Amino acid sequence: MRSPRDPSATNMTKIRSILVTAALPYANGLAHMGHLVEYVQTDIWVRFQKLMGNRCIFVCASDAHGTPIMIRARKDDIDPEQIISHYHQRYVEDFAAFNIRFDNFHSTHSTENRELVEGIYAALRSGGHLDERTIRQSYDEAEGMFLPDRFVRGTCPRCGAEDQYGDSCEVCGATYSPSELIGPISTLSGTRPVERESEHLFFRLSDFDASLREWVAGGALQDSVRKKLDEWFESGLQDWDISRDAPYFGFEIPDMPGKYFYVWLDAPVGYMASLAHLAKERQDVNFDEFWAADSQAELYHFIGKDIVYFHSLFWPAVLEASGYRLPSAVFVHGFLTVNGEKMSKSRGTFITARTYLDHLDPEYLRYYYASKLGPGVEDIDLNMEDFVQKVNSDLVGKLVNIASRCAGFISRLSGGRLSDELPEPLLHETFVAAAEEIAAAYEARNFSRATRQIMALADQANQYIDHHKPWLMAKEAGREREVQAVCTQGLNAFRCLIIMLKPVLPALAAASEEFLGEGDLAWSDLERPLLGSQIMQFRPLMKRIDPKAVTAMLDASRDSLAGTGKSTETAEPDSASPEIGIDDFRKIDLRVARVLQADPVEGADKLLRLTLDLGEDRRQVLAGIRTAYRPEDLVDRMVIVVANLTPRKMRFGVSEGMILAAGPGGDEVFLLSPDTGAAPGMRIT
Repeated sequence: MRSPRDPSATNMTKIRSILVTAALPYANGLAHMGHLVEYVQTDIWVRFQKLMGNRCIFVCASDAHGTPIMIRARKDDIDPEQIISHYHQRYVEDFAAFNIRFDNFHSTHSTENRELVEGIYAALRSGGHLDERTIRQSYDEAEGMFLPDRFVRGTCPRCGAEDQYGDSCEVCGATYSPSELIGPISTLSGTRPVERESEHLFFRLSDFDASLREWVAGGALQDSVRKKLDEWFESGLQDWDISRDAPYFGFEIPDMPGKYFYVWLDAPVGYMASLAHLAKERQDVNFDEFWAADSQAELYHFIGKDIVYFHSLFWPAVLEASGYRLPSAVFVHGFLTVNGEKMSKSRGTFITARTYLDHLDPEYLRYYYASKLGPGVEDIDLNMEDFVQKVNSDLVGKLVNIASRCAGFISRLSGGRLSDELPEPLLHETFVAAAEEIAAAYEARNFSRATRQIMALADQANQYIDHHKPWLMAKEAGREREVQAVCTQGLNAFRCLIIMLKPVLPALAAASEEFLGEGDLAWSDLERPLLGSQIMQFRPLMKRIDPKAVTAMLDASRDSLAGTGKSTETAEPDSASPEIGIDDFRKIDLRVARVLQADPVEGADKLLRLTLDLGEDRRQVLAGIRTAYRPEDLVDRMVIVVANLTPRKMRFGVSEGMILAAGPGGDEVFLLSPDTGAAPGMRIT
């Protein structure tokens, strides 16, 4: 196995050929703030490479296969193709609005992907890397289907973490089969699955233990990720089940009727398929240049830390087994928290890309993420107060302020023409000299360091203007040339900063290029000052964030309930309830939830503290049902919850919803439950 190229050792003056991918978004939902961490990070890195003059191609695709899409299509009585087409288009629109510029954004449900997957399958077969085995797997008798691993949840058999998927633990990273889970439950029906036999195909990952170790040791992964892989190597690589039983939405295995390729086999092939599709449309793109076994081009995958196992073990092994090249590196990033906590719908912090765009400029978020992102796998936090302060201070108060302080004097006193010389060329050289270190930070994906260094230069530029005070010089007759020179120096400092921030702020850069009367600026343009040319009339390039806009965005994201409601701990029969209209009723979001945990509330006679699973979200609800139910009898029970009730701060904590019950109260409380087949997160209609 060939060792990957070390990007840090690449000769920066040589034009490089680079293929970059970001993880495929699943075509069953909308892009949100967590997704955007990865796509913004990747786009910044790609834009930097192109700004340096390198040939860099950025491809991605929507991940279109798997059981969740099949089940949703069956539930909504529509074709799966309608679902994936709808969400594919939404991703295209949202990514474009955030200035994430793919060279190609394709779909895994494509002719190119089918052909490539079938070719890889044939190579795995002929290479002797596949075994057919009879296995026992989880079967949901209520739904009449075998369950994918991720549709079984239970307690991790390794570390004891509760509510984990059937294939891997998000807490300790262990992988296992659903049958090893403690207390497994089907997420479709809420029933305990049974085991049935089925014939499946297994890829012998263990065949590639030695070559994978060599690839990992060659610098393909960050140190913390490599150490995690060492743990998996020591525990032994598990062979990989690459087939699934019908019903399934995906590609049927050619010589195994009724069996389908597991989505995790064809999903990463989507990277290859997207490039293959692009190669059909662009003569300057050649598939083999980037994917052939002897390729000298660079190949980088950007992914989240939750899919490391697939991208750093299964994927390179499949590539080697099927005769393709391996990634130069896999760059792993952490998760996003909002205001220090996991994104939450009840708190309004589960923010979709579209909701953000309805209220705020996407450039704000691109800059804030860049200011937080380093080369490691640490989580980053979107703190709303810090977000407002940093954007207003750095982008408006420092960066744009330079142009606004200088442009007016050039227009009024010099007819919009810059001076022919810089009064302090050493200041310009200071900016140019700093570019090398900033470029190295971009290359290493240390965007937080790059933005800090750029803002330090912005401080120098503002200090220069403060020192010379062109607003005072302009009041004195005969000093027009001095004012022109100082403001030309200031605008050249602004121009340097814009070039350095162009990967992060492409829209601001485009507006600035137009204002300066220039074309598409490149990194090499830093050395050449802009002199003796005409600039355009200055118009505000960016405005401050109004904190009210952030509040409005959070309010729009929060599931709110108009009016008041009574929680079960104080509910009493009310024979005189006022009538409400259908529009009022439609505001109530009733959801199915599963009780993960139930505990008595110390100091309260009637309250139980319930931890509820609502599918994509978890809630804590304080319910006055302690005299009617024992806590242990409630665990794994399906209930109905008012999901968009404003969180209520109570004496014993915050209650984030209300479970529905009937009865006069006391010992006579009867929880409302859905019929068999309902799953956490389903909406009551």
